[in-house]
Amino acid sequence: MDDSDLSPFQDAEGRWHRWRAHIAASPSLNLTYRLAVGVIGVLVLAAGVVAIPYPGPGWLIVFAGLGILASEFAWAHRLLHYARKRYDAFMAWFLKQSLVVRGLSTLLTCAVVLTTLWLLGTFGLVGTWIGLDYSWLESPL
Repeated sequence: MDDSDLSPFQDAEGRWHRWRAHIAASPSLNLTYRLAVGVIGVLVLAAGVVAIPYPGPGWLIVFAGLGILASEFAWAHRLLHYARKRYDAFMAWFLKQSLVVRGLSTLLTCAVVLTTLWLLGTFGLVGTWIGLDYSWLESPL
């Protein structure tokens, strides 16, 4: 099979492997690359963990951070597969629960979001934008 028979994805994967092999051939460049992947992966993972209780893609960001780390670190690859299995099992369990349990979970999530927004001073800031100047809107921190 020559290069013209490859799909665009196979061609891109081949280029990626050649580029990565070139980096791996130089120990200092390889260390720098792995450190950069580690730092970026940890930052994305941390942002995902912070975003989990909020509406939106918190878990997706966590899995993206683990995916970045898993591209270079075997432990992260194992953790990614373990976390995906646990997440899928939890979601299967959660979807089987009664409407009351799911509703209480939604209320708890809303309480966490509102509390953290209040603690971060978001309500006080937005309140001043629209002319609401109540002391209870201000963060106690």
